[in-house]
Amino acid sequence: MAVRVVRRTTEAAAKASATRFGDALEKALGSEGGASLLLIDLDNLMVLNQDGGRAVGDKAIDVATKVLAAAGKAEGWTFGRIGGDEFALLAPGVPLESAFLRAARLREELAAALRKAVPSRFTATATIGVANAPRDAKTAEQLMRKADLALYAAKEQGGNAVGLPPGEDMVLKSSYYSSAQLGRLRSLAERLKKKEAVLLREGLDDLLRKYERA
Repeated sequence: MAVRVVRRTTEAAAKASATRFGDALEKALGSEGGASLLLIDLDNLMVLNQDGGRAVGDKAIDVATKVLAAAGKAEGWTFGRIGGDEFALLAPGVPLESAFLRAARLREELAAALRKAVPSRFTATATIGVANAPRDAKTAEQLMRKADLALYAAKEQGGNAVGLPPGEDMVLKSSYYSSAQLGRLRSLAERLKKKEAVLLREGLDDLLRKYERA
């Protein structure tokens, strides 16, 4: 029973953090100067949980939380935990180039801290996606999607890197799918604990294989 209570408390705290971060994001985009957004995702967390035990995975998350919260405080940025192993930093008035350079240093800081916290037989790193409004997006939702695309692009290159939004030839999925389909996709992603972009890529790969065999 105690374990359940702790987990519920943690989930409630994460949800509250995500809500506060969303409010800060909306406010920043409504002000002059826009904002840059950093999405940070831990690499290989599933391996840490499966092979090292849940305690090792939790340790990695705790260390990342402390490093990112400290960085946010030092820079005057807003920090939020928006998923199980996904975090965000909001940098009001900071241009994309400056945010990218800080993200590169932050990735190194995270890698160093994780090396100390996680047993040496495991690899623990982080990947960061960076996007800027108004350069890449006009709304909070668009900015989150752009940063997520940047994160996924860096993940596809092997992770432990900082990514920027792909070129404009990669159109946002909202241009092609109905709100009902996107709602079903969001529910499926939450149930499978995967990113929507990952599921869309899987679906596209299946479609291409189907017709390439024909």
